[in-house]
Amino acid sequence: MSLKEELISERVSHLDLSKFCQIARGTAVRDALAEMRQSKTNVCLITSGSSLVGILTERDVLTKVAAVPENLDTAVDEIMTANPITVTPDSSAADALWLMDDKQFRNLPVVDRSGKIMGNMTHQAVISFLAARYPVEVINRPPRPDQFPRKQEGG
Repeated sequence: MSLKEELISERVSHLDLSKFCQIARGTAVRDALAEMRQSKTNVCLITSGSSLVGILTERDVLTKVAAVPENLDTAVDEIMTANPITVTPDSSAADALWLMDDKQFRNLPVVDRSGKIMGNMTHQAVISFLAARYPVEVINRPPRPDQFPRKQEGG
């Protein structure tokens, strides 16, 4: 099976979707950043009850908070991306990846049909999936495939 076929047949739910934290709407940006640091992630999914209402990323922080430090004490609602585009767990990995590429997203929330947050898809999740599926090809791939040594090793 080709790489393209593999990604088309694979479902988003089979990827590692764990790279996110979750906070309630109305939380201060400062507290959201603390939660992101604690979770060692660059994205926070914002909820109202159990429904996804927004997403806060490191890019939002850099563009909307770094230059205006007083925004640290405002609610995440003021700087988050409201009603983010999502995919379902049964979406193909290829479709989700193409959506991320087309919209220039680094994070794509995964939500089931009832609206429950299932996780966050990242490019790293796809890379990790492929590395696990094709370990020999990935591990043995030189960093620059077109580069050849000028002399034999050890000589």
